[in-house]
Order: sequence, then structure tokens, then C-alpha cells
Amino acid sequence: MAGSDPTMEAITAAVVRCRGGDVAGARSDLEALWSEIGVGGDPFHRCTLAHYLADLYDDAAVALVWDVRALDAADALGDERAQQHHASLQVAAFYPSLHLNLADNFRRLGSFDAAADHLARAEDRCSALPDDAYGEMIRSAIAHVRRAVVARSTERRSSAPGP
Repeated sequence: MAGSDPTMEAITAAVVRCRGGDVAGARSDLEALWSEIGVGGDPFHRCTLAHYLADLYDDAAVALVWDVRALDAADALGDERAQQHHASLQVAAFYPSLHLNLADNFRRLGSFDAAADHLARAEDRCSALPDDAYGEMIRSAIAHVRRAVVARSTERRSSAPGP
């Protein structure tokens, strides 16, 4: 990490809070931080925060809003900025997960064509994923959501991140 980043530290603290069982508190912390960052703030902060915050909502429509915000922020983000946080980060590797999350939300809302479209986008970008446990987790989740779309299932998947 290049230096102290109080916003990323606050995002990380909220994620830790959630993992400790305080989902409502983590959600509140992230929403307050979003208000500080704003829609025109640092795209790395916006992408990271929105990506995590989406997972804290059981309501697929609300999660979808946050996942769209994460994707929009990624579109404004360059590798140089991401690498200020960690030298290994490549924005291209964010997209499979971002599109997966959109696909899963659309599927849960019964919008199967939109879900299939985002799954195709996620699959098209899988080559950017590392060949490690994270990459395998995303590839596996894409396959799982693909099966759920084919089955026209709107049930929350057990492997979905969240509270």
C-alpha cells in the first residue's frame, strides 16, 4: 500500500464490523461514508464501497442500485489509481465480479434476459481473473448463477456474499 488512506480504512472497518455480525451498523457506516464521498468522488473508493454495500442488502432491487454504482465507478477507474491501494490490482479483474453481481440481482428480480446479458459480460472478462482461489470462486459463482438463470430461479443463492 502506497500510504494511509482513511477512506479505505473506514470501508475495511465497516466490512470487519459486518463480518463480526453487525450488518446494520456496517450498512450505516458505509452509507454515511458514501454521503461523504459523493457520486463524483474518488472512483476507487466509490467502486469498493458500493461493491461491499450491495452485499449488505437482502432486497435485490436495492443491491442492484449499489452494484450499478460500483460498475459505474469501475468504468471511471484506472489501474494507476487502483494500484495506489495495492500494486497487484488490475481494474479489468474487477469486471467479472461486478457483472456477476448485476446478473445475480437481475435474476433474483426475474429479469432473466438482463441476467444472461451480464453473465455473458462476466464470462467474457474471466481471462482477467487470477488463477487462484478468488478467480475460481468467481468462475464457480458465474456457473452457479448461469444454472439458476436457465432454471428461472429467483431464490437467493447460498453462496452469495451478504449478511
